[in-house]
Amino acid sequence: MTKSPYHAERKREPPEAQVALLATTRVGPGGDGLEVLAGAVGEAGISDARLTAALAVTAFRFTATKRGASQEAAQFYGVMLPRLRVAPWAAVIALGLLVGCATRMDHVRINQVQVIGTHNSYHLRAHDSLLMLVAQRAPELARGLDYSHRPLPEQLSRLGIRQIELDCFADPKGGLYADPRGPKLAAALGLPPVPNHDPAHRLRAPGFKVMHVQDMDYFSSVLTLVEGLQQVRAWSEQHPRHFPIFILLELKEDQPDPALSRPVPFGERELGALEAEILSVFPRQKILTPDEVRGQAATLPEALRQHGWPRLKAARGKVIFGLDNESAVRELYLKGHPALAGRLIFVSVPPTHPAAAWMKDNDPIGDFGRIQELVRAGFLVRTRADAETIEARANDPRRRDQALASGAQFISTDYPEANPAFSPYAVGFEDGIVVRINPVNGDSSLRGVDLEKGTPDGNHR
Repeated sequence: MTKSPYHAERKREPPEAQVALLATTRVGPGGDGLEVLAGAVGEAGISDARLTAALAVTAFRFTATKRGASQEAAQFYGVMLPRLRVAPWAAVIALGLLVGCATRMDHVRINQVQVIGTHNSYHLRAHDSLLMLVAQRAPELARGLDYSHRPLPEQLSRLGIRQIELDCFADPKGGLYADPRGPKLAAALGLPPVPNHDPAHRLRAPGFKVMHVQDMDYFSSVLTLVEGLQQVRAWSEQHPRHFPIFILLELKEDQPDPALSRPVPFGERELGALEAEILSVFPRQKILTPDEVRGQAATLPEALRQHGWPRLKAARGKVIFGLDNESAVRELYLKGHPALAGRLIFVSVPPTHPAAAWMKDNDPIGDFGRIQELVRAGFLVRTRADAETIEARANDPRRRDQALASGAQFISTDYPEANPAFSPYAVGFEDGIVVRINPVNGDSSLRGVDLEKGTPDGNHR
C-alpha cells in the first residue's frame, strides 16, 4: 500500500504536528475537510495532555488555507470537540489561537511577503532563422534568447506568478513594427521563411507594442500593451482575492544595431499616453498608486516610516505598476512629480529619494546584504533568480537560492517551470505556495502558509 505523506513523516514529527500534517494533506478543494479534520486527531493517537497543542496547530493550518475563518472555526469545533470530549478550557485556548492566526494573516503588509515573477513575461522563443541571424554576430546573445513563457493567464493561474514584466515600444502612428526586417534578412541568406506573427494586423493600429528587440526578437504572447493589461484585468476579475500583481514596465527606445528599426523616443507626450493606456484598462481604484501609499506624508520614504505599505487585506485584487528604467526616461517621469504625486507608476530610485518605495537590484549574490537592508527598511525590491538561460543550462541554483533568502519581495525568473531540454532548474516555493511570508521581515509563525489562501495541494481559487 502506498503510504500517505502523513505516514511518511509520522515517526519524525511530534504528535501535535502529526495532526496538522494529516489534516492538511487530506483537506481537498471540495470543501469537505471538516469531517476529515475531526478524524485526524483520533488517528494520530494523541494523549489528552497534548491535545490542546494539536488543536492549535491543526486549527492554524486549517485557517491559513481556508476562507471565512470565523465561520469555518465555528463549524470545525462544532464537529471536532464533541467527538474528542475536550475540556472547555482547552477549547477556548485552541479557538483563541485559531482566531489569532486569522488576525495575523489579515495584518500582513504587502512588503512582508515574497512572490515569484517572470522576466519578459510576454516572451516567445524567436524563429530558428532569426536566432541564426543573431548567432552570426553574437552567439551568446542568441543562447540567452532561447526561452518562452506561457500566456499571461496561464502564468497567473497555473504557475502562481504575481509579478510580470512587459517591454513597451511607443508607436503613436501605428505600423512601425508591423513589417519586421528580420525575416527579409533571413530570406536574403537563404534561411527558412519566418511565419507571420501578426495575421490579424494588430500592430498597424496606434499604441504601445510589446516585444523584446525590434525586428529580431519580437515574438510575443501579447502584441500590444493594452492586450496584455486586458488579460491581467480579466484574470483579476475572476480571482478578486489575489495578491496585488506587480506589473513592471520597461520603456524601450534603443536601436541595438543600425540595421534595426529606429524606435520612437519617450517624451512627455509618450509618457502621458502610457498612463492613458493603463487607465483605459484599469480604473484608478484598482491600481495601488504612489499617492495611496504616501497618504498625507510629504515623501514616500516618510510614509513607509510612518505607516508602511497597505495590509494584504486592503490590497487584494489590485495591481501595482513599476518603471524598470533608471535613465533619462525615469527622470522625465519624475519631472514636476518628485514624490510621484499624481503618477500611476512607482520608480526605482535611491532609498533617500522622495519617490523611493520600490527598487530593483538584479544581483542577489553580490548585493545580498544591500537587498536585506532595503527590505528591513520597508522597501519593495525586485531581483532576478537567473538570466540569459545560464543557470538553467548549468542547473545552478546558487543565484536562485540567494534571491529567495535575500527577502526581495519579487523574485523574477525565466523558469517558473523547468525546461527539460536544459535541466530540472526551476524557481518556486515549497508545496506550491503562491504567496509566502517574507524570510527577512515577515512573521515567522506564518511560514509554510500560502497567504493567498490556496488549498494545501496548490489549487488556487
